[in-house]
Formats: sequence, structure tokens, C-alpha cells
Amino acid sequence: MVNKDFNSILQLIEEFPDEQSCIDHLTTLRWNGDVTSPFDDESKVYNCKGNRYKCKNTGKYFNVRTGTIFDNTKLPLQKWFLAIWLATSHKKGISSLQLSRDLDITQKSAWFMLQRIRACFGMDNGNKLTGTVELDETYVGGDPGNRHKSIRNDDSKETREKYSKTVVFGMVERKGSVKAKIVEHASLYHLEPEIYNNISRDAQVYSDSWSSYSSLKLDFKHDVINHSKEDYVKGDIYTNTIEGFWSLLKRGVYGIYHHVSKKHLQFYIDEFCFRYNTRGISEAARFNLFLQRMSNRVKYHKLIEDVVIYYGDGREYYISGWHRGL
Repeated sequence: MVNKDFNSILQLIEEFPDEQSCIDHLTTLRWNGDVTSPFDDESKVYNCKGNRYKCKNTGKYFNVRTGTIFDNTKLPLQKWFLAIWLATSHKKGISSLQLSRDLDITQKSAWFMLQRIRACFGMDNGNKLTGTVELDETYVGGDPGNRHKSIRNDDSKETREKYSKTVVFGMVERKGSVKAKIVEHASLYHLEPEIYNNISRDAQVYSDSWSSYSSLKLDFKHDVINHSKEDYVKGDIYTNTIEGFWSLLKRGVYGIYHHVSKKHLQFYIDEFCFRYNTRGISEAARFNLFLQRMSNRVKYHKLIEDVVIYYGDGREYYISGWHRGL
């Protein structure tokens, strides 16, 4: 079943008509006939009734859902499979309100499902970008003029940080993968670590004339296109690829989700990166690729707590209250 193509929702339902078919598929993807205990990977495993297993060394029981995004779920796996299919195949994503209607579940459950799914999108393989790489930064957030008067007139530091636009830095390999992360500022101090950690030193780097990129020529083959002079393409020197990705991201955020809080924005960025980086494979292959990442489980209390680590350098940003993305 792993190698079968199911490139429509109807085919997906036909391949996974019940809970057992979903369990069998996950078991093949996760263990491929060699069941390993999530509690002790060197322990002998006993096969028990009801799709359960027992770890000999720890005495604990487990199943194929243990330690994955499906752990302790009360929803059937078929609904999870449909949610994953919709989130990975819809080019601009799907809102929790729409998913709740499609699966006949509450909006709260649909939002939690999507956030668990998005947490798996950001599992980076660690490979550096090579070849020709374009750099650019963009700003995500609403127009300040559209804010409530009480917010516009509040010049406190807390309000400015909470409602200011969020800086997103992106790097894309032409005809290859994209990486994008939230950064605090578009300064050299904040962009340089991302560049050096994610781009191979032998890559050809193109960017606009933003001052933070001026020192890259010391370590990279670096050329600049000056947009302030209305230059956008000079032979191979352009940043149209990364700007095209920004267009996809913003159309999805503004058109489907309408508003995304700073707290959860990185999840949505990772979602668009995953779909972009898998654009050359089939829907079934993308679906199975995602299921191979299902071990990155995020818990509900982590999603709604006040302190969230979301900057690329691992620093904490404090947001009070319950800010949920749609």
C-alpha cells in the first residue's frame, strides 16, 4: 500500500476505509516489519492482541500511535488521514473552520489537529542549500492604519512589539528547496547566523542591496540586484524566486487564515515551506513523506501557554493571553 498512488480524496478513502487499514499503513511506514519499542529501542517486543505491543525491558504497552501526533487521540485515524491530505495538498492551506466542517468536528479540535500537523512540517533535514541561492526578507502583519484607534495611539514598548509586523527571512535554492524563519530584526546580527548555518560556502548567493548583506562577499560569491534603481533582473542576478515564494505565503496567510499571530507564525511558514519543497512529487508521496515525520508531537498546553520560543536563534518571546491562529 505504501507504493500505491492515491491522488484524490476519493482514492484516499478507498485505500483507508476503516481504522485497521490506517493502522496497517502506519505500521508499515514506521517499522516496516521490525517493531521497535519507543521506550527502549534495544528491548525485545512482544506482539499482543488489539494492535498492541509490549516492551520487555520496561514492561510498558504501546501501539503504532505511541509517541506520534496520533498519541491519545480520540478521533479516528481516517479523519486524521483526511486532515493530513487536505493540509498537504491544498496549495494555500486550509483553515480550521473549513476543516471542522469537512470532518464534522469542532473548530477547536480542527485547530489542534492542524497545529500538530504543522509542527511536523518544520522537521529540517539539516542539509545546506547549494548551487544558486537567493536571499530576501519580508514583513508579515496587518497595516498599522487598520488597527483600532486605542492601539494606534498606544506607543508603549509592549504594544509596539505585540502589534508590529514580523520579520521573516528566506533563502531559496533555485529549482530546489526553500528555508524561511522568523527573526527579530533584518539586521546583520540576526541574519548572518541563518545564512552561515543554512547555505554552503561554495554557493552563488544573490540578494537585493539591503545593507545587512554587504559583508557576504567576504565568504560567499555574492552579487546584488539594486531594486532602488528599478533594476530587477541582470542576467542571472535576480531575487524573483524567493519573492515568488513570499507571494505564495502571503496569499495563503491573508486569503485562507486572514490573521496569524506572531506566536504561531513559524508553524504556518513551515507549512508553506513543506509544500514548496515537495512540489515535484505526487500527492501520495507527499502524504507518506509527512507520515514519516509524525513523531514530532506537540501538546495542547504548549500551544496555548504564554511563553513561546519562536525566534530562529532560540530566544523566548512573551505573549500574554490565548492567541490562536485560524
